[in-house]
Amino acid sequence: MRVASPRWSRVLAGALPLLVTAAITPWLVAGGGASPPATAAPAQDGGGGPEDIDAELLYREGCASCHGTDGRGVRAPSGDVRGPSLQNAGEASAYYYLSTGRMPQTSSEEQPKRKPPAYNDAEIEALTAYVASLGDGPELPELDLAQADRAQGGQVFRLNCQACHSAAGSGGALSYGRAAPSLHDATPLEVAAAMRSGPGQMPVFGPGTIDDDELNDVVAYVEYLSDPADPGGLPIGRTGPIPEGFVAWLVGMVALLVLVAWIGTRNPVREVAER
Repeated sequence: MRVASPRWSRVLAGALPLLVTAAITPWLVAGGGASPPATAAPAQDGGGGPEDIDAELLYREGCASCHGTDGRGVRAPSGDVRGPSLQNAGEASAYYYLSTGRMPQTSSEEQPKRKPPAYNDAEIEALTAYVASLGDGPELPELDLAQADRAQGGQVFRLNCQACHSAAGSGGALSYGRAAPSLHDATPLEVAAAMRSGPGQMPVFGPGTIDDDELNDVVAYVEYLSDPADPGGLPIGRTGPIPEGFVAWLVGMVALLVLVAWIGTRNPVREVAER
Protein backbone atom coordinates (compact mmCIF):
# COMPACT_ATOMS: atom_id res chain seq x y z
CA MET A 1 0.00 0.00 0.00
CA ARG A 2 1.33 3.44 -0.88
CA VAL A 3 0.07 6.53 0.96
CA ALA A 4 0.11 9.90 -0.77
CA SER A 5 2.12 12.58 1.05
CA PRO A 6 -0.09 15.23 2.69
CA ARG A 7 0.11 18.71 1.30
CA TRP A 8 0.83 19.98 4.79
CA SER A 9 4.29 18.42 4.67
CA ARG A 10 5.12 20.42 1.57
CA VAL A 11 3.69 23.59 3.09
CA LEU A 12 5.70 23.18 6.28
CA ALA A 13 8.85 22.36 4.34
CA GLY A 14 8.49 25.57 2.36
CA ALA A 15 7.68 27.70 5.40
CA LEU A 16 10.43 26.24 7.64
CA PRO A 17 13.24 28.51 6.34
CA LEU A 18 11.04 31.58 6.87
CA LEU A 19 10.13 30.47 10.38
CA VAL A 20 13.78 29.91 11.28
CA THR A 21 14.70 33.34 9.86
CA ALA A 22 11.93 35.00 11.84
CA ALA A 23 13.10 33.26 15.01
CA ILE A 24 16.77 34.23 14.79
CA THR A 25 16.39 37.76 13.38
CA PRO A 26 15.54 39.40 16.76
CA TRP A 27 18.52 37.58 18.29
CA LEU A 28 20.85 38.86 15.57
CA VAL A 29 19.51 42.42 15.84
CA ALA A 30 19.96 42.34 19.60
CA GLY A 31 23.62 41.47 19.25
CA GLY A 32 23.50 37.66 19.01
CA GLY A 33 26.47 35.95 20.52
CA ALA A 34 28.81 38.86 19.99
CA SER A 35 30.95 39.80 22.92
CA PRO A 36 29.54 42.70 24.93
CA PRO A 37 31.39 45.99 24.67
CA ALA A 38 33.92 46.67 27.34
CA THR A 39 32.53 48.88 30.06
CA ALA A 40 34.39 51.01 32.48
CA ALA A 41 34.65 49.58 35.96
CA PRO A 42 34.01 52.00 38.82
CA ALA A 43 37.23 53.78 39.68
CA GLN A 44 38.49 53.15 43.19
CA ASP A 45 39.44 56.10 45.31
CA GLY A 46 42.99 56.19 46.52
CA GLY A 47 44.10 57.03 50.01
CA GLY A 48 44.45 60.78 49.44
CA GLY A 49 42.68 63.54 47.59
CA PRO A 50 43.67 65.28 44.33
CA GLU A 51 45.74 67.81 46.28
CA ASP A 52 47.95 64.97 47.55
CA ILE A 53 48.77 63.70 44.05
CA ASP A 54 51.66 64.84 41.89
CA ALA A 55 49.63 65.46 38.72
CA GLU A 56 52.67 66.57 36.74
CA LEU A 57 54.42 63.27 37.50
CA LEU A 58 51.34 61.32 36.43
CA TYR A 59 51.21 63.33 33.23
CA ARG A 60 54.87 62.73 32.41
CA GLU A 61 54.54 59.00 33.06
CA GLY A 62 51.30 58.38 31.14
CA CYS A 63 50.79 61.22 28.68
CA ALA A 64 54.00 63.07 27.80
CA SER A 65 55.30 60.42 25.36
CA CYS A 66 52.49 61.29 22.93
CA HIS A 67 51.34 64.76 23.96
CA GLY A 68 54.73 66.22 24.90
CA THR A 69 55.96 67.50 28.23
CA ASP A 70 54.48 70.92 27.48
CA GLY A 71 51.22 69.54 26.07
CA ARG A 72 51.93 70.78 22.53
CA GLY A 73 51.81 67.31 20.98
CA VAL A 74 54.48 65.05 19.52
CA ARG A 75 55.26 64.13 15.94
CA ALA A 76 56.89 60.85 14.95
CA PRO A 77 60.08 60.88 12.82
CA SER A 78 57.87 60.15 9.80
CA GLY A 79 55.99 63.36 10.41
CA ASP A 80 52.79 61.68 11.64
CA VAL A 81 51.17 63.15 14.70
CA ARG A 82 51.70 60.78 17.61
CA GLY A 83 49.52 62.80 19.96
CA PRO A 84 47.60 66.07 19.44
CA SER A 85 48.13 69.26 21.40
CA LEU A 86 46.29 69.51 24.70
CA GLN A 87 46.52 73.27 25.00
CA ASN A 88 42.87 73.71 24.00
CA ALA A 89 41.62 70.38 25.37
CA GLY A 90 40.43 71.77 28.69
CA GLU A 91 38.84 70.01 31.64
CA ALA A 92 35.94 68.58 29.64
CA SER A 93 38.10 66.72 27.13
CA ALA A 94 40.57 65.44 29.75
CA TYR A 95 37.78 64.17 31.99
CA TYR A 96 35.98 62.42 29.11
CA TYR A 97 39.05 60.54 27.89
CA LEU A 98 40.35 59.62 31.35
CA SER A 99 37.06 58.63 32.98
CA THR A 100 36.07 56.38 30.07
CA GLY A 101 39.49 54.72 29.93
CA ARG A 102 40.10 55.92 26.37
CA MET A 103 43.37 57.44 27.51
CA PRO A 104 46.11 56.50 27.84
CA GLN A 105 46.17 54.11 24.89
CA THR A 106 48.91 52.01 23.34
CA SER A 107 48.49 53.12 19.72
CA SER A 108 47.63 56.56 18.39
CA GLU A 109 46.46 55.06 15.08
CA GLU A 110 43.45 53.26 16.58
CA GLN A 111 40.18 54.85 17.58
CA PRO A 112 40.10 55.13 21.38
CA LYS A 113 37.59 52.69 22.86
CA ARG A 114 35.90 52.56 26.21
CA LYS A 115 37.60 50.38 28.82
CA PRO A 116 38.17 50.44 32.59
CA PRO A 117 39.96 53.68 33.55
CA ALA A 118 43.67 53.48 34.30
CA TYR A 119 43.41 56.00 37.18
CA ASN A 120 41.23 56.31 40.24
CA ASP A 121 38.86 59.22 40.86
CA ALA A 122 41.39 61.39 42.69
CA GLU A 123 44.05 60.87 40.01
CA ILE A 124 41.56 61.67 37.24
CA GLU A 125 40.57 64.88 39.00
CA ALA A 126 44.22 65.87 39.45
CA LEU A 127 45.14 65.07 35.83
CA THR A 128 42.07 66.92 34.57
CA ALA A 129 43.09 70.03 36.45
CA TYR A 130 46.67 69.72 35.17
CA VAL A 131 45.58 69.43 31.53
CA ALA A 132 43.30 72.43 32.02
CA SER A 133 46.31 74.44 33.24
CA LEU A 134 48.16 73.82 29.94
CA GLY A 135 45.96 76.20 27.99
CA ASP A 136 42.46 77.47 27.43
CA GLY A 137 39.77 74.87 26.79
CA PRO A 138 36.17 74.00 27.69
CA GLU A 139 35.47 73.65 31.38
CA LEU A 140 33.80 70.59 32.86
CA PRO A 141 30.09 71.48 32.95
CA GLU A 142 28.07 71.49 36.16
CA LEU A 143 24.88 69.49 35.80
CA ASP A 144 21.52 69.97 37.46
CA LEU A 145 19.17 67.24 36.26
CA ALA A 146 16.47 67.83 38.89
CA GLN A 147 14.61 70.32 36.68
CA ALA A 148 15.64 68.86 33.31
CA ASP A 149 12.98 68.52 30.61
CA ARG A 150 13.51 65.03 29.22
CA ALA A 151 11.03 65.50 26.37
CA GLN A 152 12.81 68.65 25.23
CA GLY A 153 16.10 66.82 25.57
CA GLY A 154 14.79 64.13 23.24
CA GLN A 155 14.02 66.73 20.58
CA VAL A 156 17.49 68.25 20.84
CA PHE A 157 19.07 64.77 20.78
CA ARG A 158 17.18 63.68 17.66
CA LEU A 159 18.13 66.91 15.93
CA ASN A 160 21.85 66.88 16.77
CA CYS A 161 22.91 63.40 17.91
CA GLN A 162 20.67 60.76 16.36
CA ALA A 163 22.44 60.75 12.98
CA CYS A 164 25.59 59.26 14.54
CA HIS A 165 24.53 57.63 17.81
CA SER A 166 21.16 56.29 16.47
CA ALA A 167 17.73 57.10 17.86
CA ALA A 168 18.21 54.60 20.69
CA GLY A 169 21.72 55.78 21.60
CA SER A 170 23.22 52.45 20.52
CA GLY A 171 25.95 53.98 18.35
CA GLY A 172 26.56 53.72 14.63
CA ALA A 173 29.12 53.57 11.84
CA LEU A 174 30.99 56.66 10.65
CA SER A 175 33.41 57.25 7.79
CA TYR A 176 36.97 55.91 7.49
CA GLY A 177 36.24 52.87 9.64
CA ARG A 178 35.27 54.93 12.68
CA ALA A 179 32.18 54.43 14.79
CA ALA A 180 30.09 56.55 17.13
CA PRO A 181 30.05 54.72 20.49
CA SER A 182 27.01 53.51 22.36
CA LEU A 183 25.78 55.92 25.02
CA HIS A 184 24.25 53.31 27.30
CA ASP A 185 27.32 52.99 29.55
CA ALA A 186 28.13 56.70 29.68
CA THR A 187 27.57 58.60 32.92
CA PRO A 188 25.73 61.96 32.83
CA LEU A 189 28.97 63.89 33.36
CA GLU A 190 30.72 61.95 30.58
CA VAL A 191 27.91 62.80 28.16
CA ALA A 192 28.08 66.48 29.10
CA ALA A 193 31.88 66.55 28.85
CA ALA A 194 31.76 64.97 25.38
CA MET A 195 29.21 67.50 24.15
CA ARG A 196 31.29 70.43 25.34
CA SER A 197 34.65 69.09 24.08
CA GLY A 198 33.73 67.21 20.88
CA PRO A 199 36.02 64.15 21.07
CA GLY A 200 37.15 62.52 17.82
CA GLN A 201 34.81 63.28 14.91
CA MET A 202 32.09 64.59 17.19
CA PRO A 203 31.34 68.32 16.79
CA VAL A 204 31.69 70.68 19.73
CA PHE A 205 28.33 71.75 21.17
CA GLY A 206 29.30 74.91 23.01
CA PRO A 207 26.94 77.14 25.00
CA GLY A 208 26.23 79.13 21.83
CA THR A 209 24.77 76.00 20.18
CA ILE A 210 23.29 74.15 23.15
CA ASP A 211 22.94 76.22 26.31
CA ASP A 212 23.25 74.86 29.83
CA ASP A 213 19.53 74.17 30.22
CA GLU A 214 19.41 72.23 26.95
CA LEU A 215 22.57 70.38 27.97
CA ASN A 216 20.82 69.19 31.14
CA ASP A 217 17.80 68.16 29.07
CA VAL A 218 19.89 66.11 26.63
CA VAL A 219 21.86 64.43 29.43
CA ALA A 220 18.61 63.49 31.19
CA TYR A 221 17.26 62.02 27.95
CA VAL A 222 20.43 60.01 27.28
CA GLU A 223 20.25 58.69 30.83
CA TYR A 224 16.67 57.58 30.09
CA LEU A 225 17.80 55.76 26.94
CA SER A 226 19.89 53.41 29.08
CA ASP A 227 16.69 51.85 30.46
CA PRO A 228 13.62 53.10 28.54
CA ALA A 229 10.08 52.01 29.31
CA ASP A 230 9.57 50.22 25.93
CA PRO A 231 5.78 50.71 25.90
CA GLY A 232 5.51 49.39 22.33
CA GLY A 233 6.52 45.80 23.13
CA LEU A 234 9.78 43.90 22.65
CA PRO A 235 12.75 46.29 22.39
CA ILE A 236 14.67 44.02 19.91
CA GLY A 237 17.99 45.34 21.10
CA ARG A 238 16.81 48.98 20.95
CA THR A 239 18.62 49.48 17.66
CA GLY A 240 16.07 51.90 16.26
CA PRO A 241 12.90 51.94 14.16
CA ILE A 242 14.38 50.53 10.93
CA PRO A 243 15.48 47.12 12.33
CA GLU A 244 12.29 46.97 14.39
CA GLY A 245 10.19 47.63 11.27
CA PHE A 246 12.13 44.99 9.35
CA VAL A 247 11.48 42.36 12.02
CA ALA A 248 7.79 43.32 12.18
CA TRP A 249 7.50 43.05 8.40
CA LEU A 250 9.28 39.70 8.30
CA VAL A 251 7.22 38.18 11.12
CA GLY A 252 4.02 39.52 9.58
CA MET A 253 4.82 38.06 6.16
CA VAL A 254 5.62 34.65 7.66
CA ALA A 255 2.38 34.70 9.63
CA LEU A 256 0.46 35.69 6.49
CA LEU A 257 2.00 32.83 4.47
CA VAL A 258 1.18 30.32 7.18
CA LEU A 259 -2.41 31.62 7.33
CA VAL A 260 -2.82 31.36 3.55
CA ALA A 261 -1.42 27.84 3.59
CA TRP A 262 -3.80 26.86 6.37
CA ILE A 263 -6.81 28.28 4.53
CA GLY A 264 -5.84 26.35 1.41
CA THR A 265 -5.56 23.03 3.26
CA ARG A 266 -8.59 23.06 5.55
CA ASN A 267 -10.08 19.90 4.02
CA PRO A 268 -8.94 16.65 5.60
CA VAL A 269 -6.17 14.93 3.74
CA ARG A 270 -7.38 11.81 2.10
CA GLU A 271 -5.28 8.77 1.92
CA VAL A 272 -4.99 7.17 -1.47
CA ALA A 273 -4.44 3.47 -1.28
CA GLU A 274 -3.14 1.40 -4.06
CA ARG A 275 -3.59 -2.30 -4.08
